[in-house]
Amino acid sequence: MPESDRIEMIRQCIEANLAPLELEIIDESHMHAGHSGHGGAGHFKVKIVSIKFNGQLPLARHRMVYAAVDSLMPAEIHALSIEAIAANETE
Repeated sequence: MPESDRIEMIRQCIEANLAPLELEIIDESHMHAGHSGHGGAGHFKVKIVSIKFNGQLPLARHRMVYAAVDSLMPAEIHALSIEAIAANETE
């Protein structure tokens, strides 16, 4: 599957579950070319700003992101780097 399709799938899952104010998804798969064990799934970095993160500790925020994309792991997402920012931290 093309990485652009995976990015769109990630975007849809995150938008549906976390209503981000900002969302950036970067495909880092090229940095892991030849990496064994990923079965064709991609490596991605996401930066998310969401009001749903307000009052949540970083670990809870990461769990929320992983829960949002759970259906894509490990078939479409092999690795996910997360920067989860609460909306009240950007003001």
